[in-house]
Amino acid sequence: MKLLRVGPQGAERPAVLGQDGTAFDLSGRTPDIDGAFLAALDPAELARAVEAGELPVVDIAGQRVGAPVTRPGKVVGIGLNYRDHAAEAGAAIPAEPVVFLKPSNTVVGPNDEVLIPRGGEKTDYEVELAIVIGRTARYLDSHQEAAAVIAGYAAVNDVTERAFQFERGGQWDKGKSAETFTPLGPWLVTADEVGDPQRLGLRLWVNGELRQDGSTAEMIFPVHEVVRYLSHFMVLEPGDVIVTGTPAGVTLGRPGTPFLKPNDVVELEVDGLGRQRQVLGKA
Repeated sequence: MKLLRVGPQGAERPAVLGQDGTAFDLSGRTPDIDGAFLAALDPAELARAVEAGELPVVDIAGQRVGAPVTRPGKVVGIGLNYRDHAAEAGAAIPAEPVVFLKPSNTVVGPNDEVLIPRGGEKTDYEVELAIVIGRTARYLDSHQEAAAVIAGYAAVNDVTERAFQFERGGQWDKGKSAETFTPLGPWLVTADEVGDPQRLGLRLWVNGELRQDGSTAEMIFPVHEVVRYLSHFMVLEPGDVIVTGTPAGVTLGRPGTPFLKPNDVVELEVDGLGRQRQVLGKA
């Protein structure tokens, strides 16, 4: 199933897409797509309700699409998780996942404006696969257990201000935490529909130029290992989002390529998870 939220920022309504792209209103079942809804989600039962005509059709044409999960409890990032990206960054392959946190208020819709922060000089893009948690997870022992707590997946742009990340005391969170720095969506696609998360292509364009073209098959730490690993350092809760790293092609790894500036257009897609488009602005 493809879950989404449509409407003005702060007033989004939950919906689900049928197989033919028809949107059905979920507001009779839940006020929002949040942790409580995801914890109780049964994709097969929801599909049955759609097929049985139990949900009203809703016209979403022309409406803003918000992030497919309302403000998550936390956004956890994994850095240097693709071999080619580690190489272009001049970094060694990490022995364990590199972990950072992003504030939940960085999450915006997939087509919302991305703001270059005040003082920002090196704002960069990162197309990534996002994991959305659907069950509480702590001290998981196996990849099978990890798979069982995943509600689904979404496309995400892990926007990063490199000057803040590397030139302001060496703390990655500084470069990841500005407002609008986590465009998410357009959909949350349930895990059963995605299938193998290690077979997804990721692509990103800047002003029409293809910059990133990779595959989740190249992850150093695959999806289920990331979830298992994180559960030993923090409790993962329904609605939490994990951004899993980016392939090569970021501006940081392209000497002579200018960083993002106002009015630049970033477009990205992940196989089966939809497409995003952001115009850059200034905070």
